[in-house]
Amino acid sequence: MTTADRIRVLVVDDQTIVRDGIVGLLRLSERIDVIGSAADGRKALDALDIERPDVILLDLRMPVLDGIAVLRELGLREDPPPCLVLTTFQDDEQVLQALRAGARGYLLKDVSLDDLVAAVEIVAAGGSMVASSVTQRLLDRLGSADTAVAPVDLPVHIELTTREREVLRMLVGGFSNKEIASAMHLAPGTVKNHVSTVLAKLGVRDRTRAVLRALELDLV
Repeated sequence: MTTADRIRVLVVDDQTIVRDGIVGLLRLSERIDVIGSAADGRKALDALDIERPDVILLDLRMPVLDGIAVLRELGLREDPPPCLVLTTFQDDEQVLQALRAGARGYLLKDVSLDDLVAAVEIVAAGGSMVASSVTQRLLDRLGSADTAVAPVDLPVHIELTTREREVLRMLVGGFSNKEIASAMHLAPGTVKNHVSTVLAKLGVRDRTRAVLRALELDLV
């Protein structure tokens, strides 16, 4: 595999020993090219003006500018690189904030090198990857006796139209109905109908559950 074929990764973590450890591990993979690292969110954003990473590995709790703020600022930029959150924290609200702010993946730092490399590849290709333990815990927390849909109750294969998949991808990206309508050149009412249909097909009652279910079922 040539350098041009490798996935260019920027590692962002405020703890030097952790950051260096992640960089060292990733360099063991012939599929990854670590093109830089940063100790806080501001330095990461500055590095983007110089480097062109395919994927950003992003910690959440950092000084100067934290991971959530980085995700939100990237959302204002044109064609930003996808971010894969890599953290030791399992705070449910932070997971939701990160996904709503545009994170394409969420992994814990106890992940194996093989799983980390696989996640980087999935995110680089436009997919999403969230640790199954994180996804299930959030679904359990969000669920209730009368609204939760257990995985065993889900259809084996969910049929979504091309338009519904586009809407779902934008839901995962944290876009509002108005923003989806503008991006897809659709009437707001049409988008609302598509969103309702997607929620019904996924067996969920709100956008957050839809995002988590889509990630769990690898629909985006």
